[in-house]
Amino acid sequence: MERRTFMKLAGAAALSFEAARPTTAQGKATVRWWYHYANPQNTPASLVAKFEAENPDIKIQAEPIPWGGGTDYINRIFSALVAGNQPDCAMVRLSYLSRFGQMKALEPLDAFLGSWKGRGDIAEDVWKINRAPDGKQYYMPLHYVVIYLYYRPDLLQQAGLQPPKSFEDFLTAAKALTKDGVYGYGMRGGAGCHDNWGPFVLGGGASFDKGGMVTEKALAANRWFVDLAVKHKVVPPSAPTDAFRQIVDAFKAGRTGMAIHHIGSAAEMVGALGDKVSAVPVPRGPDGGGWTYFGDESNAIFTGSKNKEATFRWISFLSSAENNVEQAKLSGQLPITISGAKNWTVHPKRFVEASDASLPIARPLPDNVKTPDFVGRVLPTNLQRALTGGMNPDDLMRAVEQTFHG
Repeated sequence: MERRTFMKLAGAAALSFEAARPTTAQGKATVRWWYHYANPQNTPASLVAKFEAENPDIKIQAEPIPWGGGTDYINRIFSALVAGNQPDCAMVRLSYLSRFGQMKALEPLDAFLGSWKGRGDIAEDVWKINRAPDGKQYYMPLHYVVIYLYYRPDLLQQAGLQPPKSFEDFLTAAKALTKDGVYGYGMRGGAGCHDNWGPFVLGGGASFDKGGMVTEKALAANRWFVDLAVKHKVVPPSAPTDAFRQIVDAFKAGRTGMAIHHIGSAAEMVGALGDKVSAVPVPRGPDGGGWTYFGDESNAIFTGSKNKEATFRWISFLSSAENNVEQAKLSGQLPITISGAKNWTVHPKRFVEASDASLPIARPLPDNVKTPDFVGRVLPTNLQRALTGGMNPDDLMRAVEQTFHG
């Protein structure tokens, strides 16, 4: 999937939703929206004020929920659904779709989308990616990121090396940069570790297909990844528990020479390091294959909402033209609209280019009811054990295989 597919010119339409306005006994509908931003200081207050000015019969109750590597956030949503106190809508990801479907938790958006004028400003490929197995559309695309490799060009230059393109290049660079209190690679082994594990293990030949985690190629790729800590010691001792905040802070402080994350970290990276930080796609495996995480973000309406029309007006507002640009600025991610992405200047060009160049190998996690458990428990728990020498790396892969295929 190439970015130009996202960016096909569809014309910058004036985007609005013409549905009938909702009514309540009090004359005003309240829409509760759960959201998360990488920077918790950011707030959608200006977007809420703009929407409420345009829709005086709707009040938006925007509630920030801690991300916690993804585990805290999604567990809060599932717990709220079970308890029956869920919001009207929330930011969600594709890897949750099957579990939501199993719970019959989401309202189909197709009837609303049929008359929404903003639909054409989101590329058809995006709608296809977000379509459920039953053919219905439950997700309103909001923004996206692609995981890539941050690196220190000054340190690589001092070592006489180029940015790594292969696993072999990566290991060579990580070894060369590990000295004088600096570690070559700031590995994320704690919450959210799938976006560091995936490029090397899935990119090295493993797959989520039945049997795909226990082939010799898959097992070898995982051993290679674990050996970065156990054998080569090119990652900080804290790597088994490090999550997003720790790897970003270590890189900014000059304690690591490479890190894997997305464009949402670019602003603070540049703020700390200036031109001493750049980015390229994650390295390719021995066979030339590659995998990186396509970090989708959408909004969905829960079936328990009493104000579905009002809720759709809000989530469609966030995915419309200039509103989507403002939302993307708050999230630190990339706008989903064709018109918004066309002239995007928020992030330095080198990080946008790294995102673009990563799209051909970018994939979401599988749409499977077991994916949330894989992300939140199975992979981080077992990877931590493997990285500290408490588990054979092959047993980690067997645990992942067991999770998805029994």
